[in-house]
Amino acid sequence: MDIRQSAMMRADITGMPFRSQTFDGLCCIHVLEHIPDDQQAIRELHRVLRPGGWAVLQVPIERDVTFEDPTITNPNLRRRLFGQPDHVRVYGRDFKDRLAAARFSVSVERPQRRLDRNVVARCGLKTVEDIFLCRKMR
Repeated sequence: MDIRQSAMMRADITGMPFRSQTFDGLCCIHVLEHIPDDQQAIRELHRVLRPGGWAVLQVPIERDVTFEDPTITNPNLRRRLFGQPDHVRVYGRDFKDRLAAARFSVSVERPQRRLDRNVVARCGLKTVEDIFLCRKMR
């Protein structure tokens, strides 16, 4: 089944249809590398979280510094430069700084190494990638 058919709601992550401070927790796994304005998406994640709320984010980290070029639209060139034809950037280890710029407190974790394989699979986690645990300061 196509996940888009089973979604209860579809929304633009750069302009979510929720009031500010709606959620205690959010999970955003392998989404931001597809979003042209990821900084706006990260600000939206921050906006809809309640003070003290948390967000679990995971993106592929492939280099030291994030590389993006919005003029690159050719799918073959995107695949070569970003890893997939629908990616618009390849993140670097500076991803944590990008999250902190949106006023998140960020820790880098790998709890999936200690979780049951079925839980990791059900949550769509990649065992070799960091999880960025973001907290909205009170």
